[in-house]
Amino acid sequence: MKTCYLIGIGMGNPDTLTLSAVHRIERCGQLIGARRMLRAFSDHPGQQLALIRPEEIAAAVRVFDGDSAVLLSGDPGFYSGAAKLYGLLEGVTVETVPGISSLNYFCAKLHTTWQDAHLVSVHGREANAVGEIQTHSKTFLLTGETCTAADVCARLAEAGLGALRVHVGEHLSYPEERIVSGTAAELSGERFDGLAVMLVENPEPIIWQAGAPCLWDHQLIRGKTPMTKESVRLLAVARMGVRPESVVWDVGAGTGSVSAACAMAARKGSVWAVEKDPEALELIRQNRKALHLWNLRIVEGVAPAALDSLPEPDCVFIGGSSGSMAEIFQAALKKNPAVRICLTAVSLESLTDGLSCMKRFGLVRTDVTQVTAAQAKELGRYHMMMGQNPVWILSGEGPA
Repeated sequence: MKTCYLIGIGMGNPDTLTLSAVHRIERCGQLIGARRMLRAFSDHPGQQLALIRPEEIAAAVRVFDGDSAVLLSGDPGFYSGAAKLYGLLEGVTVETVPGISSLNYFCAKLHTTWQDAHLVSVHGREANAVGEIQTHSKTFLLTGETCTAADVCARLAEAGLGALRVHVGEHLSYPEERIVSGTAAELSGERFDGLAVMLVENPEPIIWQAGAPCLWDHQLIRGKTPMTKESVRLLAVARMGVRPESVVWDVGAGTGSVSAACAMAARKGSVWAVEKDPEALELIRQNRKALHLWNLRIVEGVAPAALDSLPEPDCVFIGGSSGSMAEIFQAALKKNPAVRICLTAVSLESLTDGLSCMKRFGLVRTDVTQVTAAQAKELGRYHMMMGQNPVWILSGEGPA
């Protein structure tokens, strides 16, 4: 069976070709690619076709009696036409040869890393470039004719981000290569080629808080163990301010409903569900498995002793304290003096204990909210609103 090689040729300069790419190009009887790419292989003895539409490329590969090399700029896995070709080359053996992308080439030129860069393309597609840059410390962008590097810089300046450090590269790897660095305000007046790349540094990215994830009661496996209802759970998780990288303790986790919601919110972090009741622990395991929340860790034990080995928390939810609320506060604040603590109370006694602890330990930015919810219950042909017990939600942060 004939083979089609999808070859990343780097930035375009033959010097950026890998040896693997060179060897495969040499053995192929047909080269296909954009006209500017084929110029670098003018001495190749095989047939050359200047094509860019995936359907036309696939048709040419199928009718050619031999192996073909399709030349793709940069790397085939980075905003490349290879993605469309994979589905069009049925009946042909396809081998992908990685190349050097504009991302790793440009970052190498700037003497910086790219594993921490957020990748955005405004080349032939819509994107909120300012919003992406606002929320990331390092953003790499592919620009286009309808949204040039100067356009992005102008939008940053209009948004009050004109002081951000920006690097722009054009004609990378060619003799006319140009790399310019400056503030967004300074570069907004420059003229850049439509096919340019950018790297924007933002030392103080905004961390948006989008609220609590939607985890509804019907999604959870339930038993006889008391469960924090969805109306309370949504507000409690939002009050904790759980972020994607957060480390969360759920003390007295019960069925694990709050643990599960926190694990959804802290998708890059971890949630530690502390519980002593065997039946409740089994429910937590079942819900973790059913919801595929493998960042949810289960800790069997009694607080505060069970908290000693846990990592430093960003947020702590106290669903049950078994009379040790002050000790739980103390353990959390010892690990992280600025920890965010949230608890729910259904009795006047637990409310009093919670308020007393918040005052005793000097929590700041405190909030106390009472939630009274009612849910409809079908009775014959009518729906009656069934009131739930009022719940207090208390939250605050450590003073340090």
